[in-house]
Amino acid sequence: DEKGAWQMIFGVNTLPSCRRHGYAGKLLEAAIADARQQGRQGLVLTCKDKLLPYYAKFGFQNEGISASIHGGVTWYQMRLSFE
Repeated sequence: DEKGAWQMIFGVNTLPSCRRHGYAGKLLEAAIADARQQGRQGLVLTCKDKLLPYYAKFGFQNEGISASIHGGVTWYQMRLSFE
């Protein structure tokens, strides 16, 4: 729902040759600012376990294993709430 209370992030992918330059972080910061400006309650994303600490640096909280079975791997749901 484009007018929904929560902004969903479906993926942040960076080419290996472009990693470690802060590009993904800049995109996340822009998405967070955009969601705030739109009056949303926050953002939700799913990620693999190795990325939990990365997203936590931006304030996302781990809500546990997601119901997603995409690709046959375990996904974790994370949420950044503005309240």
